[in-house]
Amino acid sequence: MDQFKKLTIEDRDIIEKYLEKDKHRACDYSAGNLILWSDVYNTRFAIEKDMLFIKFMKDNENYFAFPMGGGNIKQALEWLIAYCKNQKIEFKMNLIEPSMYKEIEKLYPCEYEITYVRDSADYVYLVEDLKNLSGKKYHGKKNHINKFVKTYPDWTYDTITDENTKECIEMVKEWGKENGSSGDSSKADEINVLIKGLEHRKELHMIGGIIRAEGRIVALTMGEKSGEDMFIIHFEKAFADVSGAYPMINQQFIIHELSGYTYVNREEDMGIKGLRKAKESYHPVFMAEKGILVKKLAFRTVIKNIKEMEDSCIY
Repeated sequence: MDQFKKLTIEDRDIIEKYLEKDKHRACDYSAGNLILWSDVYNTRFAIEKDMLFIKFMKDNENYFAFPMGGGNIKQALEWLIAYCKNQKIEFKMNLIEPSMYKEIEKLYPCEYEITYVRDSADYVYLVEDLKNLSGKKYHGKKNHINKFVKTYPDWTYDTITDENTKECIEMVKEWGKENGSSGDSSKADEINVLIKGLEHRKELHMIGGIIRAEGRIVALTMGEKSGEDMFIIHFEKAFADVSGAYPMINQQFIIHELSGYTYVNREEDMGIKGLRKAKESYHPVFMAEKGILVKKLAFRTVIKNIKEMEDSCIY
């Protein structure tokens, strides 16, 4: 019997209960993010040994996240390894942060290897840096914002509420059409996920903000709390023909919603050159690395040879 079950919005509180017991910096270890993308990645979960286990698919391969819940990691990993053996699937982990790998290496020295994926690393910034945009390194951002304010003197910032959610959804649909979501499955997935997030914002404990110019929504953002000191921006959309809309929503959301946080995680760049350039231009204070963990080839070869020798023996 497979102990893993489909992850739904109704599971949000139980998922959060376990996630909040561990320290992590990757955007993927947040309840809202896991739930919203669950259909895309076929995300499933199990609670065993008083620990949370996450299973998902990426590029048609099964992966497991690091067990969460503050419990006994060795027992949790042993349960997971046994599960893989019973299900006849390879034990492979993804979204493994350096601190997590350190724990695994301590428990299983020299048995596993990790490959960090640069395209998947999250950009983490100091809230005060993005709020104030002080110094020469942010001079360009301030110029874009000043130009926006001058061009649209009637601009306003608002928190996303039940009253403006429908208008937000219409803005997202329009953005999707302008950016080719109809012919790009990954963009279509993102639009559908964002709309789902807007519709279930309260159940998922998400916070969002919008910028209006000339009476219409021109930029939108939304995310959720992660731990005591970090907020994760899951979505940020602005119309390309509205110059300065992106830096404007970035700064204004932080000013209005993120007082009390130290860090803001703006997620990965997925290897997209333009997105990487934009995220690097905000000067992250650190990158939240994530890697793929598998059995070391040499170790796997030794085990295979031992198994073959055992199979060939006659008792």
